[in-house]
Amino acid sequence: MIRALDIFSGAGGSSAGARQAGIKTVAAIDMCPVATATFEQNFPSAKVYTKRLEEINLASLRRSVGSIDLLLSSPECTNHTCAKGAAPRDENSRATAMHVVTYAEVFKPRWIVLENVVHMRPWNRYNELKSELAALGYKLAEQIIDASDLGVAQTRRRLFLVGDRRRAPKAIRPQVQSRKLSAKSILDPKGTWETSPLFKKSRARDTIARASRAIDELGENEPFIVVYYGSDGSGGWQRLSRPLRTITTVDRFALVEPTAGVYEMRMLQVPELRRAMGFDDKFVFSHGTRRDKVRLLGNGVCPPVMEAVVAALTES
Repeated sequence: MIRALDIFSGAGGSSAGARQAGIKTVAAIDMCPVATATFEQNFPSAKVYTKRLEEINLASLRRSVGSIDLLLSSPECTNHTCAKGAAPRDENSRATAMHVVTYAEVFKPRWIVLENVVHMRPWNRYNELKSELAALGYKLAEQIIDASDLGVAQTRRRLFLVGDRRRAPKAIRPQVQSRKLSAKSILDPKGTWETSPLFKKSRARDTIARASRAIDELGENEPFIVVYYGSDGSGGWQRLSRPLRTITTVDRFALVEPTAGVYEMRMLQVPELRRAMGFDDKFVFSHGTRRDKVRLLGNGVCPPVMEAVVAALTES
């Protein structure tokens, strides 16, 4: 059995994907208590640590965990992503990615996987990170993968930097699909969740404007998704026939449905967002508030994508 350590583990999306590829995660580390509680519930045999990586005594962890074959890592991404706009970046936050080098040096796993937003590549220490991993003996490869190309009902492009001490890693090939999974495929049946009228006095002007653009294009009988929170450069809405746009750490998407001549609206719910991330129904999100759960999902890794990455990396 291939044994993995998951750092910056979040709720466990990377480990869920690795598990599907036949890997056993024996330990995980994250500083968020809600994330580690969720991880522990879904991986009861793993040792789970709620700490910053720099607070861990690596010699003690090595003795407790034992040998590691695979290091999974999803360093903090907020200060890399374009979603932060023109706000200043926290270089200390970005630099947490360098912990991957430290943990790889101590545990000496054969394989490493680093997942992050695509905008990590222009970071001024990204080449340094790769150079230090190469100096440890890793043959590296990087690839940008869209989750919708691997059977996930969401358009989510992420950078994967993978390393193997023995051979050059293989690229992931997108699944050949005549049609990608749609946002409609993740929705609960009509009537499952409470709705409210779209056109009500308290509704924000921007929401009304975005919904009106959708109705003008689709006609009056088609449901659609509106971007309820945050800016959007594509009109502020999308068709249900397309994969859901990228899930973020805030409640962003609302479903609008025509019902008996009246438009009803509701936010997408946690079970629906969980499906849009590619988690199966056995993966439980029961800790924290609704906002906590949305944040965990928005910060997460799509399990089917990590499954494909790990399977290709460890197939020998």
